[in-house]
Amino acid sequence: MIVLFTDFGPRGPYLGQMRAVLEAWAPGVPVLELMSDAPAFSPRPASCLLAALVAPFPQGSVFLCVVDPGVGTAREPVFLRLDGRWYVGPDNGLFDRVAKRSSSVEVWRIDWRPEAMSESFHGRDLFAPVAAMLARGEEVPATRLKSYPRRLDEMPEDLAEMIYVDHFGNAMSGIRADALADDSVLGIGGRRVCFARTFGEAAKGAVFWYRNALGLVEIAVNQGSAAEALGLRVGDPIAIS
Repeated sequence: MIVLFTDFGPRGPYLGQMRAVLEAWAPGVPVLELMSDAPAFSPRPASCLLAALVAPFPQGSVFLCVVDPGVGTAREPVFLRLDGRWYVGPDNGLFDRVAKRSSSVEVWRIDWRPEAMSESFHGRDLFAPVAAMLARGEEVPATRLKSYPRRLDEMPEDLAEMIYVDHFGNAMSGIRADALADDSVLGIGGRRVCFARTFGEAAKGAVFWYRNALGLVEIAVNQGSAAEALGLRVGDPIAIS
């Protein structure tokens, strides 16, 4: 299985072009679009999201991950094997969080290049063929590195900021849900936000935080939009008391 994790967005030709390459290079291999609206140009919050999403996937899955604001620059193209799953994409911090939480970490710099490669679309021309090769069990010309070169070492285990806003207006944080007690109060957008176990436990229109299905702290409004109510965006800070 090849799993797509990108900031391309659901519109436009980019996902379709990448899927066409995967079909040509690995016909018959299932392709799952896990996420196409990862935080744009932002490997730091995207790294937290990726780490929260990978657990259900079996060993041997190939994650094709493209959040790549430095495409065409000196950042390296890499693939990793982390606890039996493969990850292909740019070496810009996108894989830092999942690598940090993995017990088995192996990393390679991709040496293979296609005959023609766009300077601005390595997802299609470089990463997709490499993901297809790995999914087919083929050897990829690459140099194995002695250790994983972390790019986001300053990022704490619990990132106290917003990392994703969904179409309901719920705002996901980079804080692990089990890091907070029920009586913790969050300071967000000038408001004090208290805990509720579920949406139904909060009054209609009330702002609250809860432990979401990914194991992260999320800010919500019962039958409303927390993003609108608090003016939230990716990167907004959270104070914990």
